[in-house]
Amino acid sequence: MTKLAKRLQPAQKAIEPQKLYGITEAIALVKSHAKTKFDETIDVAVNLGVDPRHSDQQVRGMVAMPNGLGKEVRVAVFARGDNVAKAQEAGADIVGAEDLAEKMEKGDLNYDRVIASPDMMAVVGRLGKVLGPRGLMPNPKLGTVTPNVAEAVKKAKSGEVEFRVEKAGLLHAGIGKASFTESALVENIKAFMSAVQKAKPTGSKGTYIKKFTISSTMGLGVKVDISSLSDAA
Repeated sequence: MTKLAKRLQPAQKAIEPQKLYGITEAIALVKSHAKTKFDETIDVAVNLGVDPRHSDQQVRGMVAMPNGLGKEVRVAVFARGDNVAKAQEAGADIVGAEDLAEKMEKGDLNYDRVIASPDMMAVVGRLGKVLGPRGLMPNPKLGTVTPNVAEAVKKAKSGEVEFRVEKAGLLHAGIGKASFTESALVENIKAFMSAVQKAKPTGSKGTYIKKFTISSTMGLGVKVDISSLSDAA
């Protein structure tokens, strides 16, 4: 058996691996053991009762965190004309057209969100193999292809979270930082779970939300009693 790192041993003693904790208690436990030198991200993992191999069981969406994410979000925008100045004024880190596409093709992909105005999709379309695998491809369903690029930039900068179900029905997302108050993290989780509930696909049968776990970047996971998420969902 692999020996647990010394810094994680106090958490192992405090967290009962099979116990289901209430969401507030779980957050308190995770925060109390996030003791690294940097401000760890608080992550949630949700097991959903869906099979992503079927098109009618996809779960994907975007949600704004009421208390932000506690980190800088880098945003790239594809735009021309008046939208260039609007995106820049809204806080975009880089705005361009063919020149930006060339940079991305050469590996300049240090961005958390890519936004495009509809008239730029002919340029952005050729970046599918570059942006797609990184989850950065602009999508009108997510509001990242929009004529109102300024609003999209502001939302991204303020702390929007994109979520998308992975294999085996898993959903992962960062919902804040360990330095956040417990109430701020609870509010963010409520917003996140409400969005996940609204994104429930028509093909989902039986139990939709099966398991919910919360952890910090370098910490152990804490299993949460799903009934304590009823208000959030």
